[in-house]
This record gives sequence, structure tokens and C-alpha cells, in this order.
Amino acid sequence: MGSPLQQALHKLDTIILGKHTQLRLAMACLLARGHLLIEDIPGVGKTTMALALGRVLGLEFQRIQFTSDLLPADILGVSVYESREGGFRFHPGPIFAQLILADEVNRASPKTQSALLEAMEERQVTVEGATRKLPEPFFVIATQNPAQQIGTFPLPESQLDRFLMRIALGYPDPQAERALLQERERRDLLQEIAPAMTAAELITLQQSVKQVRTSPALIDYLLALIQHTRELPGLRQGLSPRAGLALRRAAQAWALIDGRSGVIPEDVQAVFAAVVGHRLVAAPERAGSTPTAEEILAQVAVP
Repeated sequence: MGSPLQQALHKLDTIILGKHTQLRLAMACLLARGHLLIEDIPGVGKTTMALALGRVLGLEFQRIQFTSDLLPADILGVSVYESREGGFRFHPGPIFAQLILADEVNRASPKTQSALLEAMEERQVTVEGATRKLPEPFFVIATQNPAQQIGTFPLPESQLDRFLMRIALGYPDPQAERALLQERERRDLLQEIAPAMTAAELITLQQSVKQVRTSPALIDYLLALIQHTRELPGLRQGLSPRAGLALRRAAQAWALIDGRSGVIPEDVQAVFAAVVGHRLVAAPERAGSTPTAEEILAQVAVP
């Protein structure tokens, strides 16, 4: 039934009902070697979605529950003195896995949140002066509660920028919710799902994303979108060069999922809101009137 990639998406659709677009965005984010932030209220399937991705893609999975008393060492690991060996031995933390679920990441202190920064950007961690590589592939899915909830610390902009995409799941549609109530628990179904690919096959697909062609006209379109954000009076600052690279990679991954060898403007439009939404910061004097991704797309002509 199709390629391993299409099989993976099909299996995900059987677990996470009625969220095909969000699942495709999550898959594109992973293929583009990015990290994913899911912001939504509790109970809409954020954790189940992360578990399903790990299972279907054959990845080693670790969940880190972020709380106010979590310390960086709880994530990265610590060296412990062992008398039998007469020295210190490093005990790796849960960050040393291929797929990390950072659950309720904004409930931890900023110091603990920052423990993820080097791992997400450099795919390595430095503990007690020693640098240790993280496994490949390495993918962080972080869930975040709405900022107005009690006991949350807002993610700093430097941390938000490490996430290639931010998505929300939202409530399921009535048909999907009826199926959820009538069928077995999704976590039980997960145990019966066989992986659709191996980690090695996933790495090959990630390499294939780089080969998806972006024509000069498509680059012109990306540049026009980026420049437009820098000229909007409602924004404190426009999209950075790193955001532009993220947008290109995400569009390449979306095209690959569709089986095309080149990016078209519709690919950029499909991923635009997920890639730039958390990077658009309102100017202080225009609080509450931040231009939306949809408005920006509507204001920039397709070449």
C-alpha cells in the first residue's frame, strides 16, 4: 500500500482521528529535521500523537514530564561516583533518545527549558565539560499549555525559534469524536501498530528533502514573504534568515510527502502558518493586532 511514508501517514490517521493536516505538518517537520511545538488545552491528543509518531516511525521514545522542580541534570544526565570502578561514570538522561516528548514544557523554569537549547540546535549536549552527540534522527516534540493557565513560564523567543513548527490540534470534529467514543482506547490500538519504516529509512527520507528543487521563482516568492513581514508596522520585527531557511525546508518536505521533485507556491502556503506563526511578535504599541499568517499570504502576490 504505497511507499513507507504513505503507509506511516495512513497508520497515523487510524490513531489520531480527524487531524490529517496536523499529522502531515508533523511529518513534514520531522522530515525537515526540525522540532515541533504543540500548543493546546489538555486532553486533545497531544501526547498520543507523539507516541504514535514514535511507534509508526520505529524510533526510540522518551517522555520527559516538565514540572516546576525539574532540573537540567534530570534531562541531560549526571556523573555518579562508583566505588567499584574508582571513578565517575556518566549516566545519560532521557534526552539521549531519537524522539523526545517534552510534555508541558512551559511548566518548568526558564533555566530548565534552556537545557533543551543546545540539544535542539546542535544535536549534542555538554555535561560537565564533555560534549556528547545525540542519536540520529533526533526530534523533539514539546507540548505547551495555554499561557494563561496557572503555573506556566512563557517560552523565551530564543527557545520558540528552535521549533521549526507550532501547531494546535483543537477539538475533533463530531464524526471523529463519535468514533473516539465508540472504538477502543487509542493507546491500546497503538500497541498493535507495527512500524511503517526504520530509523535508517527515515534518515534517508530526510536526506531526500534536501534534493527537492526550489526554482528561482519560488525563492523570489519566499523572499517576498520574508521582506513583507519586515515592512509591516504591526510587527516588532520581521522574519529572520533562519525563519526563511525553516520555511524553505518545510516546503521541501511538504512537496516530498506529495511525491513531487520540486516545490510549488502551494507547498509554501500549506506550511506557512505553522512555521511563522510563533515567530510573529507584535510591536508594543500595536499589542493585540498582530498580522496573521493568512493575512500576510493574502497580501503577497504569487510570482
